[in-house]
Amino acid sequence: MANETFRAVAKSIGGMKVSCTSRNFEFILDEPENLGGSNEGMNPVEALLSSLGACKVIVARSFAKAHDIKLKDIRVELEGTLDPDGFMGKNKAAKIGFSAIVSKFYIEADNTDEEISDFVAFIDRTCPVADTIKNAPTTKTEIHKI
Repeated sequence: MANETFRAVAKSIGGMKVSCTSRNFEFILDEPENLGGSNEGMNPVEALLSSLGACKVIVARSFAKAHDIKLKDIRVELEGTLDPDGFMGKNKAAKIGFSAIVSKFYIEADNTDEEISDFVAFIDRTCPVADTIKNAPTTKTEIHKI
């Protein structure tokens, strides 16, 4: 199968608020008031955690039948540890991004614990967002004046 290109646009709409669009969809990201925002949306790191969780749920739903998992319900709760002093420049030794992310799976399925555990391991190996976090892609920055 050929590579597919996905696109998104993040545009400042005042203060810390950012309009995020892709295809015909839009959502707002912001910062909480204690970080200078107006608290009108998730912040980017919360959105990253949400994207990771959503990707794992989608992989589970997409592959449950093929793995003979009788999936009734699934929820993934995520926690990320981040030291704000890193990106704020207050502590040069602090990591700028997450230093740890924990995914907690809550699964209702008519399967053994071992089958569910094997399936969760498959989800973690197959989730594109998880892979992007674990195996960072090459990145490039371009500057265009407007």
